[in-house]
Amino acid sequence: MEVSKQLEIPYGQVYQVATFYKAFSTSPRGRHHIRVCNGTSCNVRGSQAVIEGLERRLGIGALETTVDGRFSLETVNCVGCCAMGPMVAIDGEYFGKMDVKGLDTVLEKFK
Repeated sequence: MEVSKQLEIPYGQVYQVATFYKAFSTSPRGRHHIRVCNGTSCNVRGSQAVIEGLERRLGIGALETTVDGRFSLETVNCVGCCAMGPMVAIDGEYFGKMDVKGLDTVLEKFK
């Protein structure tokens, strides 16, 4: 609503842009933003298990933020590193060939 007022354009136009582009969010994101590739190559290599492991560890689903505001989780179609899948990106740092066992080590770096 504030963006609409500041730019003096209808709220509907702001909402269309905010919901179309993945770079924008209509809800608060966590301090650390986790993106898990779920494209075909990563999916075949087990990205769904990685996503489910993150959901269990963090207590949130995709497009949600932890209660403490530390992490938010998102799935994406491709990060362009198909040979290294499944890929997890946290704050722009990439972790390839991720599996459920490696999640605790990676998450520990961002606490």
